[in-house]
Amino acid sequence: MDHSPLVKAGLLAAALALLSVAAWELYWRHQGYPVSYNDDEALWSDKRAMVYEPADKSTVFIGSSRIKFDLDIPTWEKETGNHAIQLAMVGSTPRPVLEDLANDQNFRGKLVVDVTEGLFFQPRGNPREKTPNDNIAYYKKRTPTQRASFMINHLLESRLVFLQQNTFSLNALLDNIDLPPRKGVFGGPQFPPKFSYVSFDRQTSMSPEFVSDTAMQAQVKHIWMAGSIRGRPAGYDTIQQVFSEVKACTDKIRSRGGQVLFVRTPSSGVMLETENKFYPRNQYWDALLSYTGCPGLHFADYPAMAHFVCPEWSHLKPADGILFTRAFIEALDQKGWFNNKLALSTH
Repeated sequence: MDHSPLVKAGLLAAALALLSVAAWELYWRHQGYPVSYNDDEALWSDKRAMVYEPADKSTVFIGSSRIKFDLDIPTWEKETGNHAIQLAMVGSTPRPVLEDLANDQNFRGKLVVDVTEGLFFQPRGNPREKTPNDNIAYYKKRTPTQRASFMINHLLESRLVFLQQNTFSLNALLDNIDLPPRKGVFGGPQFPPKFSYVSFDRQTSMSPEFVSDTAMQAQVKHIWMAGSIRGRPAGYDTIQQVFSEVKACTDKIRSRGGQVLFVRTPSSGVMLETENKFYPRNQYWDALLSYTGCPGLHFADYPAMAHFVCPEWSHLKPADGILFTRAFIEALDQKGWFNNKLALSTH
């Protein structure tokens, strides 16, 4: 039997598929989208496995989105010679990750905990714990197949823009269709597709288009304020419970020779005004440091960090992230963070 027609049809189908993929990729590149990685549980787990590096060679960062935007990892690593292991997660509380590291007897490193009050000071079981809990569970149960799949995905994602699931998947494209809102229906926040992108080391950065587009910035500001209106600070009992749980975790890490430092990264405008109103510094930030006995760096205490204006009130643009990182390194150095693994003074 002559299979040549079938072979020709197969080759034609393959050629059409390849052309379609190439056209789809070129289209999104022409729209100005850079390569960005899916910030999923597999990528997070890849970094979680690095926390056992020598304490004098690395620093682990946990928190919410601000430290992911504000810490410029290339600047950090170039100026300190210290590997930055980024475990923070957008829209999440870092407390489950803090607990996970505290219960890991093999972790004895340096840990920076970014505090965004509205996410950090929430009761157990709140929705902001879901992503951290899911990522931790995935890390602990990773199979060899999943690890191999991650390596293949990394190879492809490093070369193809359209593989960004949160931007170019069918569901993401449908979510970004501009439809008029229906009364009483909230479909979740809709961020501009060009708000940010993610590097392989999990640093999140604003796109140049977002930095220069005040309309996109206003869209994100609206999202932040809607969230602030829906959320309110936890009660006194919950706050005390948070303090107690956090202290138990930091005590475990420090008892093994690890170091823990809290950082309050910059916010500005209406966001900062709202945070100062709902989360007075003396009742939250100052009380956290006092209760845990851990050192901390609050951006407002350092002129080199206090002057930044966040484009959408909550995160630094890339150029300011570089300046913030340099000032942050200097402040940490003054506290002895890089000084032969010496314990930090809390006074």
